Parts: sequence; C-alpha cells; structure tokens
Amino acid sequence: MRTFVHLLLLVCAVAVAFGAFGPLIGTIGARDVRLEDLRAGFGSGRSMDQIGAQSVPFQTSLAVVVVGVAVAVLLAALFGSRLIGWLGVVVGLAALGVLAWRLDEQFDQQLRSDYRDLLTGSWGLYLVGGGLVIALLSLLVPRERPKRNGATL
Repeated sequence: MRTFVHLLLLVCAVAVAFGAFGPLIGTIGARDVRLEDLRAGFGSGRSMDQIGAQSVPFQTSLAVVVVGVAVAVLLAALFGSRLIGWLGVVVGLAALGVLAWRLDEQFDQQLRSDYRDLLTGSWGLYLVGGGLVIALLSLLVPRERPKRNGATL
C-alpha cells in the first residue's frame, strides 16, 4: 500500500476507537447496546433514554465490536494488509447498519420527528462512521506499482 494510505488508516483506526465510547444517537452509545439487542431487537415499551442508561457488561456490548474494528483497521495500517482492512471496514459498517435497522424498527417515528435533536452532539457516530468511510475510500486506492530495476524515464 502507499504510505498515505497507511497514515489514513492509522488515523481512521484512532477515530473509530475514540468513537466507540461516545454517543451514537441521542443518549445511546455503543457501550449501552447489548449484542443481544442487535440480534433480537430492542424490547417494546422502552425509551431511548432507558436504553442509553442501561449498564451493559463490556464483553457483551457493541463497543467490543467497534473496538475490534478499530484494531483490525490499525493492523491493516501497520502491516499493509488490505484483507484485514476490508474485513474491519465491512464488519464496522454492518454493525452500524444493524444498529440503525434495530433503532428504526423500534423508534421509527421518534427518529423521524426528532432527528435534529438526536444527532446533535453524537460525535461518537461521526467518528465511527467517518472513520469507516475514509478507511473504505483509502482501501480503494490502487496498489503502488513495483519499480523496475534499471528503468529510466
């Protein structure tokens, strides 16, 4: 990979890691979402504030997945492995997609009417989403061509 791709992936990994501990939507952060909630959906009759206030063990929260994605992107930056980078980006985008799907399934009307308030101050979502998008774009950069020995211009 090219040197600037390594640097961009390194910055993206740091951004995604910091974003894992910030607010994603409203009061909900990645550390407040159980992996079981992503699999089965959020329980009915619960508000977004209740989901954001629940204490979830770290090993069963979405934050583990997002931090794992950040580690994968960091390893891709350090070792130049496009496969690990792609794996991290795809898993990260899938995790954000499933979270958005489950939130839309339960809180559709609230998300549509209060999206300005819910997305204000959601710097965790901006860091994770932006880091993943920039990592995706930098993984699309073509590889550097090997230089031929003795070739002159």
